[in-house]
Amino acid sequence: MKTFLLFLAAIVALFVFLMNVGPLILLGVGVFLLYVIFKQFVKATTTGAKVMWIILGLIVLSMTVSNLFALVGLLALYVLYVMFRRGPKEEGMPPEKNRSTQRTRDPFTNFEQQWAELNK
Repeated sequence: MKTFLLFLAAIVALFVFLMNVGPLILLGVGVFLLYVIFKQFVKATTTGAKVMWIILGLIVLSMTVSNLFALVGLLALYVLYVMFRRGPKEEGMPPEKNRSTQRTRDPFTNFEQQWAELNK
C-alpha cells in the first residue's frame, strides 16, 4: 500500500511539474534578462541610459514576479528527484546480484563439492 501511495504521489508531482513547465521557462528567461539588464546598467555612462535600463528592468521584474508560482513546479521536480533517488526499499524486492549470490546459484559449485566428498 505504501508503494502505491508513493506511486500516486510521484504521478501528482509529475503532473504539477508538467503544468508549470511554461512558467518555469518564462521565469528562467526573466531572471536571465534581469542579469543582462543589470550588466548593461553597470556599463551605462549617461543618466538617460541608466534610467532607460532601470525602467526596462522594472518591466522585466514584473514579468518575472508574475511567474513566481513556477517555484511550485521546481518543488514538484525536487520531490520527484528525492523519490526516485531513494528507490524502493521493501522486503519483497529481489536482492541485488553480486558475486556471492552468483556463486551459490552456480550449479557446478555444488557438483564440485559433492565430487570432492566422493573422492575422499
